[in-house]
Amino acid sequence: MPTENNSNSLSAFETLESKVRSYSRSFPVVFRKAAGALLEDEKGSVYVDFLSGAGVLNYGHNDPDLLQGAIQYLQSNGIVHGLDMATSAKRALMEQFDAILLRPRGLTYKFQFPGPTGANAVEAALKLARKITGRHTVISFTNGFHGVSLGALAVTGNRYYRDAAGLPPAGVVFMPYDGYCGADQDTSEYLDRVLSDASSGVDLPAAIILETVQGEGGINSASGDWLQSVERLCRKNGILLIVDDIQAGCGRTGSFFSFDFAGLSPDIVVLSKSLSGVGLPLSLLLLKPELDVWQPGEHNGTFRGNNLALVTATAALQKYWTDEKLSQGVLEKGRIISERLRQIAQSSPNSLLSVRGRGMMLGLDCSTGKLAERIVRRAFEDGLVVERCGAEDQVIKLLAPLTIDGETLQRGLDILDISVHEISKMTP
Repeated sequence: MPTENNSNSLSAFETLESKVRSYSRSFPVVFRKAAGALLEDEKGSVYVDFLSGAGVLNYGHNDPDLLQGAIQYLQSNGIVHGLDMATSAKRALMEQFDAILLRPRGLTYKFQFPGPTGANAVEAALKLARKITGRHTVISFTNGFHGVSLGALAVTGNRYYRDAAGLPPAGVVFMPYDGYCGADQDTSEYLDRVLSDASSGVDLPAAIILETVQGEGGINSASGDWLQSVERLCRKNGILLIVDDIQAGCGRTGSFFSFDFAGLSPDIVVLSKSLSGVGLPLSLLLLKPELDVWQPGEHNGTFRGNNLALVTATAALQKYWTDEKLSQGVLEKGRIISERLRQIAQSSPNSLLSVRGRGMMLGLDCSTGKLAERIVRRAFEDGLVVERCGAEDQVIKLLAPLTIDGETLQRGLDILDISVHEISKMTP
């Protein structure tokens, strides 16, 4: 344990850790423990967590039931690392996932366990789409974010991340996302025209990859009609539809899959972040059986299918997804948060604030990154951990745990409310 003199000292991190660190700059304390929606630093100060590990902790910190299952598994000498060998933990996850989530939706998918990060799963999806179709181009969308390894980076729109690659990302054409050109412009019509015109300069792509709610891109939520239109374009042109459900999935928008509301049947679904339930690294590719054309080991890695994470992922399915209780709670809490954000925006001295998002994936657009930064900094001083997103980091992104209790939720919203009003009065 740290002594009182060095509690919350960041000197070791500043001396020893790379400058690439980011979140520790926004939240300059040393966290030591957490439970549910609360974080505690080395001085004993407690913070409401509206960050949730950037969407990794949908069920909050250290869910006792999920952790108990992991502890029992470890104490029984259960397999922790097994490459991609068959294990009891993997079989249990696949069977429960199929029974609880896929079959009730009429979905049939094969399971692929790539490396443990969302970016690696995106890499696998892109490789597979190109292998299946023999085509090279992939269409992504403005403000999309899919990871920072080279393939995933190529389908990520933000210039800040792309410039760090050291070479130009290739093989991708960007199209305007829903609402990018204004609420009255249906950008799927433009996409249809480009794909239908042999002289548009856009080659027929292997795949279209999208998020139904863009997280890092600014909490931009696509409409059901737009998503259905994009799916129809894919079917018409023999293009594979890849839905990146890394941040918007696992219940964040209410239903387990963020595309459920639109009735989509994606060819490939990418999952990670909250999949393990407790923050352990795990990612998963769901692919339609006829698309499973991999040769053994063509996409491999040492850490495929973290078995301890598979155990906690199965426990999360059994605890939270065998009935509608969590989904209904997410929708109800989402309405509470959304309404409170609208009240904050309407009563703020700054008339440019607006609310966006779906379910419990919501954002307060502050119009400028400078204003959002000052609000977030003040909120942290008052005990709220919340991050920013968007092209200019102008959107305050609320990702409270789906399981947050009402009192803690209101406490966090109160802190944000006070921070917005105090900073807005000071900012011209």
